Amino acid sequence: MGNVYVADRDNNRIQKFDSNGTFLTKWGSLGSGNGQFDDPLGIAVDGAGNVYVADEENHRIQKFDSNGAFLAKWGSFGNDTGQFNEPESVAVDRAGNVYVVEEENHRIQKFTSDGVFLYAWGSQGSDDGQFNFPRDVAVNNLGNVYVVDTGNDRIQKFSGSNYVYLPIVSKN
Repeated sequence: MGNVYVADRDNNRIQKFDSNGTFLTKWGSLGSGNGQFDDPLGIAVDGAGNVYVADEENHRIQKFDSNGAFLAKWGSFGNDTGQFNEPESVAVDRAGNVYVVEEENHRIQKFTSDGVFLYAWGSQGSDDGQFNFPRDVAVNNLGNVYVVDTGNDRIQKFSGSNYVYLPIVSKN
């Protein structure tokens, strides 16, 4: 079993623990510089051990090595591709692609591990494939993308290269 990383939102830092819960290290502080955070929320780790953090109020994603050394960042405030409005959650697939859920833009964006924009989908609404304040994203080993669509009280599943909606769980 691997290490556990915690996005410590109120203290604007990331904490790392071993699988037994022993504290190993921490990094970050309040701010907008490299390695600083303003409301870190989602966190994901890729196969190489790199750590991705959704830095919500700085409207960006930051990438670190497993010990917290800053590697890269991407994003800025806005609604164009590659921009964010309150990124909530981040997930990484087996190929190393990064998926970001944006609560206020009601969409998912997909990037390479270095932050190059690949694809986006979603808009505000309640139809299949639309979101209302999505909060979390996960990707399984088959490449299926699961999105917690909070405002619509459901989880949506997407599959395939065009991320086709597949029904899974709904309030109804």
